[in-house]
Amino acid sequence: MSSVLYDVPGPRARLRNVVYTIAFLALLGLLGYWVLSALADKNQLTSEKWSPFVTDSQVWTTYLIPGLTETLKAAALSILIALPLGAALGIGRLSDHRWIRVPVGAVVEFFRAIPVLLLMIFANQLYADYTPVSSDFRPLYAVVTGLVLYNASVIAEVVRAGVLSLPRGQGDAAVALGMRKGQTMLYVLLPQAVTVMLPALVSQLVVIVKDTALGGAMLGFGELLSQNRQITANYGANTIATFTVIALIYIVLNAVITHLAGRLEKRLRQGRKGAAVKDVAPVTNVEAGAVGTPIV
Repeated sequence: MSSVLYDVPGPRARLRNVVYTIAFLALLGLLGYWVLSALADKNQLTSEKWSPFVTDSQVWTTYLIPGLTETLKAAALSILIALPLGAALGIGRLSDHRWIRVPVGAVVEFFRAIPVLLLMIFANQLYADYTPVSSDFRPLYAVVTGLVLYNASVIAEVVRAGVLSLPRGQGDAAVALGMRKGQTMLYVLLPQAVTVMLPALVSQLVVIVKDTALGGAMLGFGELLSQNRQITANYGANTIATFTVIALIYIVLNAVITHLAGRLEKRLRQGRKGAAVKDVAPVTNVEAGAVGTPIV
């Protein structure tokens, strides 16, 4: 028995898959045991290493929550600026006018080719030398600038690819109705391309959240990951525990973003299906003497 996508495995194949699964789980269990044993030998599993995150609320109120707030602030500002800027650059790359398409393409390719950390460092030095931005806010500005320049360029390519993935007939039909190029893009192509682009856009939003940690490592930005230095300095050598807790916070945060984006994508798809049903022509009642009469 088979389906369109694959052949249903037979008895021997199912047995082989079971053996592979058991072997993989056994290897995974051995790896986990080895890691825990190594941590135990270094006294990293003792309660003293983990208790500050459970018994001392000051760890959260003084370090983790303020760090998470700074991470969310930088990520939110970057997303709010990068999304519309990336959409504008993506539309510019699709322009019929060469004097728009070529310069926009050069800007996109330029900032895509530069590592985001280098953009942050360059922006930080630029703000220090040529602007009156206070040193207290300079790391935040530099992180947001680097994230916006890089991710807007990536989002531009996502938008361009999403629009080009649509059937050519969509644009031709809009032109046939007398719509201009801008109207076709704004009212016909972009709304349909959103559902195509959404998975890639969500992945890029997750990247933005994680890349805020680069500012903490190089520019002294007080984001979440950078708080590990203060925690380990004030609560002993609990480095593994600190990194584990911070990693779990990142996992939960990115899982929430992915979940919300999944719900949005599902709602958008349902909305498109509902609109398609409403646009279906009325069914006709084909009877003797009543051909073409709409059913009431």
